[in-house]
Amino acid sequence: MRRLSGLAAALLIGSAVAGQGTVLAPDIVTTPLPRKVEIGGAEYVDKGLVATGALPAGTIDFLGDTLGSFSSLMIEPGTWKREGDTYTGVLWTLPDRGRNDPEHGVFFDYKGRLHRFRFRMTVPSAPGKSPNIVLTPDSGRVLADFDGKPFTGAEPGGGTRIERGIVLPSPVKGIGARKISLDAESLQFTRDGGFYIGDEYAANVYRFDKDGRLTGVIVPPRAVRPLDESGKPDFTSLRPPASGRRNNQGVEGMALSPDGTRLFVALQSALVQDTQPGNAAGRTLTRVLVYNVSRNAVPQRPIAHYVVRLPTYDADGAGGTPNRTAAQSEIRVLDDHRFLMLARDGAGLGAEGGKPIMFKTVLLVDTTDATNLAGTAYETGTKSLLGTDGELRSDIRGAPWQPLVNMLDPVDLARFGLTLDPHAEGKTLLSEKWEAMDLVPVLDPTHPRDWFLLVGNDNDFIATHCVMDGKRCDSDFDNDNRILVYRLSLPDTRSTNASHHR
Repeated sequence: MRRLSGLAAALLIGSAVAGQGTVLAPDIVTTPLPRKVEIGGAEYVDKGLVATGALPAGTIDFLGDTLGSFSSLMIEPGTWKREGDTYTGVLWTLPDRGRNDPEHGVFFDYKGRLHRFRFRMTVPSAPGKSPNIVLTPDSGRVLADFDGKPFTGAEPGGGTRIERGIVLPSPVKGIGARKISLDAESLQFTRDGGFYIGDEYAANVYRFDKDGRLTGVIVPPRAVRPLDESGKPDFTSLRPPASGRRNNQGVEGMALSPDGTRLFVALQSALVQDTQPGNAAGRTLTRVLVYNVSRNAVPQRPIAHYVVRLPTYDADGAGGTPNRTAAQSEIRVLDDHRFLMLARDGAGLGAEGGKPIMFKTVLLVDTTDATNLAGTAYETGTKSLLGTDGELRSDIRGAPWQPLVNMLDPVDLARFGLTLDPHAEGKTLLSEKWEAMDLVPVLDPTHPRDWFLLVGNDNDFIATHCVMDGKRCDSDFDNDNRILVYRLSLPDTRSTNASHHR
C-alpha cells in the first residue's frame, strides 16, 4: 500500500479536530509510481502521467473571441474509441464568464458557450516514444435561456430577472443588460445528449437540451442560495452575501453517478455561515449535494447533503500558520458514495506574487459514514455547521478522504517538459488553476479496471494577443490551455460506465 504523504499522515480523515489537513511546506510527492490507496477493502492505483497536450493561449474560438478553457471538460458519451495506441473522441470544454477583472470593474458581454474539439491521444506501449495529445477546435454551442436569448458573463450587480417563476441574476443596464448572468464552472452530459452546467453567480444548476436551450433549473436549498440580510437574492460576485455561497465560490464541481441516476453538486468552498472568522483558511467546510435525477431532471431538493473538510495551507510554504484553503475545483463520481475531488492552491503559472506551488491533489472521498444533512436546518435554513468552538459541530461527521493523485510529482512532470520551479529554463511551469476532470476507460482487455483521468487547466483567457467581444484584452504572457492525462486503476464498480465507450 501507498506510504501516505506528510499531509495524509497528519489527517484523521474526515474528523473535525482543529489543525488537521494542514500543508505547511510544498506537498511534493517522492514515493515512486505506482501509488496505491485502499478504502473499504477496494484498491485505487495512480499509475502516473501518460500524456499531455496544449492549445495555444491565443487561439480564437468559433465566435471570434479568445478561446478560454478548461473550467470543465467531458468526452462526449459514445465517441471514445481506441485503435492500437491511439484514442479518439469528441471533447467538450467549458469556459467560464470570459476575461474579467473584478477589482477594476472590467467585464464583457461574453456569451455562454461550450467548445467542441476533436481529441486525439497516442499512448504507445513501446518505451522511448513520446505520448501526445492533439486538440483540434471543431465549432461549439451557444447557450440560450428559456426565451432563446444568450447568457452573458457580465456581473449582475443587484439586478435580477424572473423566468418561469425563478429569480435569476441579470444586469439591469449596461453590459449584458436583461440577459441571465452565467459564470459557468462545471459540465455534465446526460444520456439524451443534453447537459447540466453549474454556475457561480446563483449557485444554480442549469439543465440544457442537446441544442443548448435551457429546459430547467435546479435551484439550491436556502442554505446555499446567496442572500442578503433581508433574505433576498444577492447574486453579485464583487462581495460576499449575508449567507449562502461565497462570491466566486459557487457550483465548481458536478458529476453524475455512472448509472446516471444521481447528480452530485459540490461548492468550491465553505458557505458564508460556515466560514471561520479571519483569513482565507477558514473556508474548509464545503458542501456536497446529491440529487435523484432518475425521474425528474430538475428535482426541487437533494436526497443527500454532506460536508467535506478541505485542506488548508501556508501560501508562503515557510512552515507558518495556514492562511489559505485548498478549494475544490471539480468532481467525478465513481459510485453512489465515492467520488474524486480536485483540491488545489492558488499558485503556479497565471498567479501573481511568485508563491510556491503548495498543493494540487485529486482526493478520493467516501460518504458512506458521513452525516446526511438533507432536510435539516443546515439545508432548509442558514444554520451554521460551526459549534461554539468555531469548529465543525461534534454531532456532524464529515466525509473522509485520502489523496489519490498528487500532481506535484517533479519527476513525472519533467518527462513532459513541465516543472514546479518558476525559474527552470526550457520547461513550462505548472498552471495555477486546474479545474476540469473526466474519466474514460483505457479499453485494455488485459487491464479492464484501468481508466484515463483527464485534468485540464482554466487559463483565465490569459494571452499576449487576446480579444473579447471585439475589444483587446492582452496580457504580458501566454497561459496555454493544457490537459494532463493520468492512468488509474479503479474498482469494478466503475465498470458500468465503460459501456458508453468503445
